[in-house]
Amino acid sequence: MIRSRNIVVIGLCAVLVLLQKTVVAQDAVADNMLLFQRSYGGWPKHFHEKTINYQQTFSEAEKAVITNEVDQKDATIDNNATTKEIWYLAKMYKQYHNAKYLAAVENGVRYLLKAQNKNGGWPQYFPDTRLYRSQITYNDNAMINVLKVLQDVTLKRNNLDVVDTALITQCSVAIENGISCILKTQVIVNGKLTAWCSQYDAVSLKPAKARAFELESLSGNESVGIVDFLIEQPNPNQDIKAAINGAITWFNASKIVGYSFIEMPATGTPKGTDRVLVPNAESIIWARFYDVETNEPFFTGRDSQKKKDVKDIEYERRNGYAWYGTWPAQLLAKKYPSWVSKNQ
Repeated sequence: MIRSRNIVVIGLCAVLVLLQKTVVAQDAVADNMLLFQRSYGGWPKHFHEKTINYQQTFSEAEKAVITNEVDQKDATIDNNATTKEIWYLAKMYKQYHNAKYLAAVENGVRYLLKAQNKNGGWPQYFPDTRLYRSQITYNDNAMINVLKVLQDVTLKRNNLDVVDTALITQCSVAIENGISCILKTQVIVNGKLTAWCSQYDAVSLKPAKARAFELESLSGNESVGIVDFLIEQPNPNQDIKAAINGAITWFNASKIVGYSFIEMPATGTPKGTDRVLVPNAESIIWARFYDVETNEPFFTGRDSQKKKDVKDIEYERRNGYAWYGTWPAQLLAKKYPSWVSKNQ
């Protein structure tokens, strides 16, 4: 009797072990990312006009709505969409070995390859390319993040070594074409290489307007991400070197010494504070936008009219956008000198 009972217990234990092995380990955030991935591989940034929160627990009714929208043409690379999901899901695949996570990663990479224009640039949205969605977009490092994902695939780093090796060649070609686009879109003023605009016309490759307050310009922010990416390229050719050196010269010529852009108490305002430019002898900053012809900083509200002083645009825009920053500081202080010592 005891022997029979032991056999039963052993049998039950074996069944439990087998069941544990067949349960697919999961991550709640990753599962939400799977839920929102579009049928063609990309991800949107909004769910019914609200930023997607992957930490959220969605109801069964909400899941049904999301699933029903799987074919919507709203995938984008704006606000880190698609690239952040690819990186996260690759990390979770390594942790949980859930095949669905890897499949989503590879479909995401294929989406990025498909979205690339023939001229090497990436639109902000794909396949919906209405209005400024078709523009080649450096804004908020959108295109640079795409290139970083593809480079991680080719170099088998940042957990993307799990991606099908058959995609490596395609990613390498896409990177090469992307760098070509970067070089072609660097703005030349009076025969000198300067910086980059936040967005470009997809056909003419000329600086273009996006939102009402994002006019054609030279960007003190987005240009930093571009140069950072170029600096990371192994064995840079003369064109890449010229692009980097030209941009660094422009950064140095465009710095604003002796001022800070800070938030201060302001009675009678909607937030009780206002952002103002104030003297600060120890500060060096850059403007977000510079006029292409004059290289003077400018500021624009929702009326799309250029202003020379940030205080001249409406309160909502003045306090709702990054008009000044220290974006190039690390590049100038550390990254560029290190690159020069290796490549010049």
